[in-house]
Amino acid sequence: MSRIQCPRCLRPQTHCLCPLIPSLDSRTRVLLLQHPSEVNHALNTARLAALGLKNAELIVGEVFEDLPALLNQPGYQARLLFPGEEAQPMQAYTANDEPLLLVVPDGTWRKARKMLHLNPLLAALPRVTLAEGGVSRYRLRKAPGPGALSTVEAIVQALQTLESPVSFEPLLKPFEALIEGQIAAMGEEVFQRNHGPR
Repeated sequence: MSRIQCPRCLRPQTHCLCPLIPSLDSRTRVLLLQHPSEVNHALNTARLAALGLKNAELIVGEVFEDLPALLNQPGYQARLLFPGEEAQPMQAYTANDEPLLLVVPDGTWRKARKMLHLNPLLAALPRVTLAEGGVSRYRLRKAPGPGALSTVEAIVQALQTLESPVSFEPLLKPFEALIEGQIAAMGEEVFQRNHGPR
């Protein structure tokens, strides 16, 4: 029998994260493009980011027909948050900068690359990256390499860079509760065996 789900955060109602989800303003507009396989993932951090930011939108799909309209938001310049040779490290806004429409693909690296391949308009966007050395709090997944962050962590780091000194740390509260809940559910022993220090 399936457990009753919260319609907003999609967590089981007994583990609803909504009370922890903030409602933050940002100059930057965040557009999350989520691969369909991530929607029902227990650790759906893109959804947490979209719920916690007033100026954010989450769209699920692999091919996005209305991409031209989504990317041409008046008053914003679109940038793809994705590594690449041409990617520019993000800098804090100066007073006269037009804010970014930060486009964030959400999926495994392989699926995110596939989304870029299937949406040439996405692949053609100028790219921005995060500063090196971000450490993930995501203790349940083996990161593919140093600096690999979950979607919500990447967004928090990006916004804190762009909109310094504003803090977007409250966005991580439901994420941390989610991780703690998953660890509690699997039991400390299993967690240490599979995810503890090597």
